[in-house]
Amino acid sequence: MSLSTIAIPTKGLEELGLHSTNALHYQLSAEELVQDTLRLNQGELNNTGALVVKTGEFTGRSPKDKFIVKDEITADSVHWNEFNIPLDEKYFHCIRKQILDYLNAQPEVWVRDSYACAEPTYRLNIRVINDNPWSNLFANNMFLRPDEEELEHFTPDWHILAAPGLKLDAKECGVRQHNAAVISFKHRTILIAGSGYTGEIKKGIFSILNYILPHDNGVLSMHCSANLGKDGDTALFFGLSGTGKTTLSADPERKLIGDDEHGWNDHSVFNFEGGCYAKCIDLSAEKEPAIYGAIHGGALVENTTFHPGTSVIDFSNKTITENTRVSYPLNYICNAVEPSIGGIPENIFFLTCDAYGVLPPVSKLTPEQAMYQFISGYTAKVAGTEAGVTEPKSTFSACFGAPFLPLHPGHYAGMLGEKLKKHNVKVWLINTGWTGGAYGTGNRMKLAYTRAMISAALSCELDQVGYEYHPVFGMAVPTSCAGVPANILNPRNTWADTAAYDKAAENLAKQFITNFEKYASGVTPEVLAAAPKI
Repeated sequence: MSLSTIAIPTKGLEELGLHSTNALHYQLSAEELVQDTLRLNQGELNNTGALVVKTGEFTGRSPKDKFIVKDEITADSVHWNEFNIPLDEKYFHCIRKQILDYLNAQPEVWVRDSYACAEPTYRLNIRVINDNPWSNLFANNMFLRPDEEELEHFTPDWHILAAPGLKLDAKECGVRQHNAAVISFKHRTILIAGSGYTGEIKKGIFSILNYILPHDNGVLSMHCSANLGKDGDTALFFGLSGTGKTTLSADPERKLIGDDEHGWNDHSVFNFEGGCYAKCIDLSAEKEPAIYGAIHGGALVENTTFHPGTSVIDFSNKTITENTRVSYPLNYICNAVEPSIGGIPENIFFLTCDAYGVLPPVSKLTPEQAMYQFISGYTAKVAGTEAGVTEPKSTFSACFGAPFLPLHPGHYAGMLGEKLKKHNVKVWLINTGWTGGAYGTGNRMKLAYTRAMISAALSCELDQVGYEYHPVFGMAVPTSCAGVPANILNPRNTWADTAAYDKAAENLAKQFITNFEKYASGVTPEVLAAAPKI
């Protein structure tokens, strides 16, 4: 029996309110979804057979339009802030009705059953309903895929209703504008309207797991990538966008567990997802061969352009957005682990792209420093496209994923701290940003050097070298590392003007201290003492 012959779960869809007499496409293969997209003129194939689409008005998440329904479940447990915006339950029902009315009026609707969490104990069954085939392809790529026998008895725990083509009445629906992403824990439903950016689907599930797993199951949920060494050692990589999380975890010498979202229980680290969603701006076979090689039939490439007169993607082109993306199943990476589960991590890497050129390229953290850095979630981005802006800009995102954390950051940080001490995990801070000066003066750290430092940490070579302590940030900095020029390990030594470095370090330290003020009341004196010293 092929997937395309499995009966459509009409009873469940009717109970949901989807009673369209038009075509319902259930559990189509990737090939069928690609053909539907081409039939509807919603995408094109590139020269390697990947599907290339444009997501429309939104080419990234819209955090100001993401809501959580405030009800008896969430009122006292969710950390309400600029990322967790409360929405009255009556508006959830209004939006849900508008989406269902819209879907029922469509000539075709695509339905997919899938699940999250590779660890069976925490499996979360998901039913995704889309108004276009390529969004359904994204769900197929990114979530775990049930086999035929599982589909025959599939019961969804959560629903995602995604209608990019629907423009909401903002006033009637109690939202900011015509688009919204709404989570209801009471109704176990995610509503997405007005945005075709597929990342809203992925991050909706991540957000609910960031509530369910820590709050209900005592499992630490993490915005990180993970891989596995030849000896079975697990490593985690935390970092905000642009710090190298996906690139550095895709190590040909190690097996990939996952590139973005994981849970850590008492005996394992497990992937939430069944695929990867990689940035592909400036992608090349030389720099990122695993990701580049995954772009073929079944992969979904978003918001890229072609070289003129060809079907070859111009990965350097930022005309549509700098946030160009590709999604593909995890098994498109040749060294992926299946099932995507590893053991308790031995090493954790916090990645930052420090465009100020202040932080060391590699340093070792105490558990208290690790907690401080985890809660800070720092990176400094290079100036974007805004005219006249040439200075780096600091970004602090608690736990390296603040927009997706329904609980207070201290909850996740406390769980991490307990695990670090219980399992004696080594934590490293890796600066993939600038050396020899800030952006505009210094140079970006070479990827080969960063890989050498991570390799030395994983192989325990850095346990055998001498260390010195950073005078401002306090972390232990190795004095030597195989494959890396010794003169770049101490960032102060790479600056032509050491007084300028001292000033830059003091300015960055002040930013850390100011940012941490909002968390100070929720951490121990030992963690507070790990703050940089001015």
